[in-house]
Formats: sequence, structure tokens, C-alpha cells
Amino acid sequence: MAATEEVPLDDKAKRMRDLLSSFYSTDHSNSSNYGVVSSKYATLDTINTHSFDVDHYMNLLVQKSNLETLLQRHVELAAEKKNLDTDLQMLVYENYNKFISATETIKRMNNNIVGMEANMEQLLDKILSVQSRSDGVNTSLFEKREHIEKLHRTRNLLRKVQFIYDLPERLAKCIKSESYADAVKFYTGAMPIFKAYGDSSFQDCKKASEEAVSIIIKNLQEKLFSDSESIQARAEAVMLLQQLDFPVDNLKEQLFEKLEQSLGDVQLCFDEKGAYPTKSNESAKQDSMDHIPTAHEQLSTGEYVEAIRAYRVIFPDSEQKLIKISHDLVTRHFETVHKHIRVHITSKDLLQMLTLIWEDVLLIDDVLPEAFVADVCLEAANHAVKQYIASTFSHLLQDISESLIKIQSGQREVLKEEHPLKFVLEASKKAVIQGSMDILLDFRQLLDDSLALLVRLRDVVIDWVQEGFEDFFRTLHNRFLFLSGKSDLPSQHQVLPDSLQGDKTVAGLVLVLAQLSVFIEQNAIPRITEEITTSFSVGGSRGSERGPAFVPAEICRIFRLAGEKFLHLYIRMKTERVSVLLKKRFTTPNWIKHKEPREVHMFVDMFLQELEGVVSEVKQILPQGTSRKHRRVDSNGSTTSSRSNPLRDDRLLTRSNTQEARSQLLQTSLAKIFKQKIEIFTKVDSTQDCVLTTIVKLCLKSLQEFVRLQTFNRSGFQQIQLDVQFLRHSLNDKVEDEAAVDFLLDEVILAATERCLDPIPLERPVLDRLVQAKLEKP
Repeated sequence: MAATEEVPLDDKAKRMRDLLSSFYSTDHSNSSNYGVVSSKYATLDTINTHSFDVDHYMNLLVQKSNLETLLQRHVELAAEKKNLDTDLQMLVYENYNKFISATETIKRMNNNIVGMEANMEQLLDKILSVQSRSDGVNTSLFEKREHIEKLHRTRNLLRKVQFIYDLPERLAKCIKSESYADAVKFYTGAMPIFKAYGDSSFQDCKKASEEAVSIIIKNLQEKLFSDSESIQARAEAVMLLQQLDFPVDNLKEQLFEKLEQSLGDVQLCFDEKGAYPTKSNESAKQDSMDHIPTAHEQLSTGEYVEAIRAYRVIFPDSEQKLIKISHDLVTRHFETVHKHIRVHITSKDLLQMLTLIWEDVLLIDDVLPEAFVADVCLEAANHAVKQYIASTFSHLLQDISESLIKIQSGQREVLKEEHPLKFVLEASKKAVIQGSMDILLDFRQLLDDSLALLVRLRDVVIDWVQEGFEDFFRTLHNRFLFLSGKSDLPSQHQVLPDSLQGDKTVAGLVLVLAQLSVFIEQNAIPRITEEITTSFSVGGSRGSERGPAFVPAEICRIFRLAGEKFLHLYIRMKTERVSVLLKKRFTTPNWIKHKEPREVHMFVDMFLQELEGVVSEVKQILPQGTSRKHRRVDSNGSTTSSRSNPLRDDRLLTRSNTQEARSQLLQTSLAKIFKQKIEIFTKVDSTQDCVLTTIVKLCLKSLQEFVRLQTFNRSGFQQIQLDVQFLRHSLNDKVEDEAAVDFLLDEVILAATERCLDPIPLERPVLDRLVQAKLEKP
């Protein structure tokens, strides 16, 4: 069998083809040529060719295969042989059935053809007879048919003529009844006749009809621009004008202009407080659709949706213009939302506004899907919710600031309080913790709402809340720095009252800031962190590489350092205030010409008065402390300082040689310094005793420095001795570390001795009498 171009076949298909070819082929020469294979190139695959050599094949098979392969090949050949026998039998059976069927078909065809020729001849005779009779009927009725058709044409023409003559009257009736659609139908139906005979036979009718049509056009234009007409009526008017071949392009621009004006001042239906009306949204929309707006009223969303439907039918190329107007409408809605957010609203109000906008957007999206208004709404809602969260934190920050600056501005409600610092601190704590819990609860409503718009924003809302708390506490720290005077200008988002600008920082405010910072670190941050972990940790769009938005450990560190900083600032402010008094005291008089002391100087009273103010402030908001008082013990076991022993000082300073007495006093003082070590300045704890003691130490250190800068005569030195002795009696009961205070008072006396020209102290009885007289004064 000759080779042909076919799709490559597998081995089994090739063998089947060769077998069938050999079975049916009558020319064995081609088949034998097709299967000839040179014995030189014979292989194990030549079994299906006519030149197959059994002995050669077996030799090759034995040479190339082992026993197991030979057995397997035997099984395969047996199976193939069985399959080929089966296929061959089936093929023979199938072909035999086909031959039988073909034979029977040919017999039936022979039987059916017999007699067909006679029937065809009979049918042809009948057709010719019918045709002959039809020609006879047509010939007899030809004249009558032409006459009837002529009369029918005449009758139709008379009807048209009568319609033309009656057209002006019909148009007038339509104008009177405002049936403009019928009028346009009548006129457009008469237009072909007017075009053909309007200048001759029907000139008067055409003129009268055109005058009526001009009135119709005018009325349709008025109807189109009337605010009292519905959108459907306006659309019908435009379609009728188009049928009258009136140019509507200019009308299109005017209609869109009017539509934009109607939507220009559209606002969401909220009252002055930003609350959503109690009436349901669907009911409000239904009322707006049933109500026909006047010239000064807005176009409702329902009417706008109907306008879109009508405009798309009337003006097929108006899609881009409608898209722009729809986007502007959504933008104006969110401008209203932003306006209410700036006034400060709750999440409930925000949800109601977003729900109203989303429902309007869905209505618009149904009739104008090409505008993708939902995407525009989602982006705008993204900015609105983010602004709402930022605004809420800003108002919380403002509330905390207002509670703090009551001290600074001296408001009446604070002045009426017995403990103003405690009142302000408690108010500030409440503003921080309760305000934070309230806004977390408020933000939770945004996550729990099922509005599709908010569901798509849920992850970013979680991030914004966490980032908001992070920024809030950092901004609050900056606000604290500004209120304490440690920052020259408030941060970008901080706005303080005009009355506070330029005021000096009150020390009490700094002390409140110190305790408030401690409260935020120890109480507020852990509680807020727990709430955020519970409600705002699942989800979020931040990637793991960016880390968490809210880092409580870092915020705690910031406020811990801030509390320490504010406490030291308070101590410094109080110390500087006393230092100013001391400096004025020691720079004003002439110590070389000082008179004999008669009483304790007034600056001592002022100093003690300032300390009483400190005691009053720290007792309001600082804990008492658990430290025990420290008394200095000398080498003899006495609890009284050796330098404060007046008898010893008297014996040293009453020697006739003043220079020798001074030298002996200095030697004794140096010996005492090396015998015992007193730690004067230690770490400051946030307790009443520690803060007061630290302020006293710093003030006495300043007093010592001011004494070192002066030169005293005997009376000046004795005045310093008297003042220091009275301070020793007054301070020992107030401070925590008596040993350090005694040491510093001794240092003041030593500095005065070094700067005195004649350091002869007051006699002990005189000194005690003057101190006792001061103590007995009220």
C-alpha cells in the first residue's frame, strides 16, 4: 500500500493498518515494497513487514534479550496475536453488515422509482390547466381592478387633504389641552405634504400650522426649564423638540447648567448639632421624591437619579458630564462630613452620615456604573474616617490641656478649691484615662458596624487607632514640655488659648505635670494597651516589616523620663525663686558698715514662707514617703554637729589674737570633714520629704555662695550667725536629712568666718535670747 502523509501513529496502529491493507489489497507488489527491509538493517521492529524473517528475528531476540525478557516478549506476542484476531473478526463482521444494509437500500430505491415518471407527467398537466384558467380570470378583471385602485387612491388623497385643512384646528386643540405629544405627531405626519405642496395648494394651512408649532416649541421650552415640572416631563419635552427638528444642543448645555445649580448647594440632612434626623432614610428619600422642589430648593438624590436616566436617553453622549457631576456631588457630601467632624461629633453621627452617603452612592451606581462612584466614595470615606480619628485625639488633647492650664490661668473654679493642685491633677487624670477609654469605645463602633463602606476600611481603621495613640502620647509629651516652659513653641497640632500665650509657667503646674507623667506611665498606658490588644489588634494593613504602630514600652519610657525631668524642674524653679531673694539680700546692704544685729533678718521669714508654700504644694499631690530622718553622728556619738556647738566656737573665737582663732577654726573644720563623709545631694524621689529637703539643700548651697562673695565686719558676721541659728531651729523639723542641712548651715558660718574682718561671734546668751524672741513672735 502506497505511503501517504498522515499523523504519526503508535506501533499498534501501524500494525493494524498493515494487517488490514494486506487483507483487502489485491496488489501485493506495493504492499511488499512498503514493507521491504534489508536484512542488513533488520531489527526487532521488523515483525510487521512482509519481508519478516522468523529465524533472523529469533536470533536477534536471543542475542539481545535475557530469559526473563524472552518470557515477557512471549506473553506480549501472545496477547497481541489474540487482540489482532479479535479486531480482524470484528472488522469483517462490521463490513459484512454494511454490505447487507447497502444491498437492501438499493432494492427499496428500485421499487420506489417504479411509477414515478407517470405521476410527474400527470402533475405537469394539472399545473398547465390551472395557469390557463388564472390567465383568463386576470384578463376579465383587469379593467375593473384598475378602476377600483384609482378610486382608492383618490379616497386616500381626499382624506389627506381633509387632514391638512383640519391640521391648524387640531393643533390649537392640542395646545389648549397641553397634548403636545399628539400635536407633534400630527405635524410630523403632515410634513411630507407641506414639503411637496406647502408653497402652492396648502400655503395657508402650512402657515397656520407653523404658527401653532412655534407656540408648541415655546411652551415646550418653558416646560423644560420650569422647576415645577418633573424630570420625566422635561425629558419628554426634549424628545418632542427633537422630533420637531429643533436644535437641542444649546438646551443640553442649559439643562446641565441647571442640574449643576440644583446640586450646587446640596447638603446632607443634619441639624445644627450634627445629629442625624430621627426620620428614617428611606422615608426621607421618599418624601424628597414626592415633593416637587421650588426654584430655591435643592434637588434630592432620588430626583438626580431620575435625571441621570432621562439624560442618558435624551443625550446619549452626556456620560462624561454626568460622571463629573456625580463625583462633585459625592465630594460635596464629604465636605459636609468634614465640616461636622471639625465641630466634633461622635462615631454614631459619623456612621449615620456615611450610611446616608453610601445609600445615595448605590442609587447613582445603579444608573451610572461607568462613574465608579463607589470607588470615589471609598477614597473620600478613607480621608473622612482618618480625619475623624485624628480630630478625636486632637479634642482629647485639648481637654487635657484645658484641665491643666486652669492653674496657669487662675480660673475661679480652681481658686475656690482648698487643694487646687490636687483638683487639677485628678481632673487631668480623669481626662486622660476616661477620655482614652471613651474614644476607644467610640472607635469600636466603627469596626462593629456592618456598612459595606466601613467593612472595606476596617484594617486601616485599626492601624489609624494605634498610630493615633502613638502620636497622641508623643504630642501630649510635647504639650507638657511647652506648658512647663521647656519648649519654646508648641508642636504643629497644638493650639493653646490666647490668654495663655506669654504667661510665665507656674511651678505648681510643673509639679502636676510630673505626677501626671507618672500616672500615664504606671496606669494609663497599661490600661490603654490592654484595651487595644483586646479590640484593635486583630487585622491591620501594616506589614510585619514596619512593626507595631503603638509601642507602649517606648511611650512609658518617654513619660518616665518626663516625670523625672518635671520634678527636677519644679525643684529648680523653687530654688531659683529663693535664690533671687537671697541674692537681693546679700547685694543690697553694705556689710562692712553693718550695725549690731537686733533681730533675725526679714529674708529669713521670706525664705521660710517660700518653704511653707512648697510644703503646701507637695502635700497636695505627692506621697509622704517612708524614709527615716538622718541625723549626723560625730566621733563622740553625739547627734549634734560639732560645728554647730556654740561653746566650742566661742572658746576658739574669743582668743585675743583673731588670726590665730581663725586658723584654729579652719584646722578643726578640716579635721571634721575628713573624719566623716556626708552625702549632701542624693537621688530625688517623688515624695514630699525628699523634694522639700532637696530644695532646702540647694537654697542653703546658694546662701553659702552668696556669703562667699561678700566681706563682713563683726556686726555683719554676727547677723549671719543669728540668721543661721534661727534657720537651724526652724528647718530641723521640716527636712528629712537633718545631718546634711546642719552641714550646709555650718558651711555658711564657715564661709562668713573666712570673709569676716573680725570674726567675733555673739555671746551664747545673747544669741539664744534673740532667737527665742523671734520664735515667740506670732
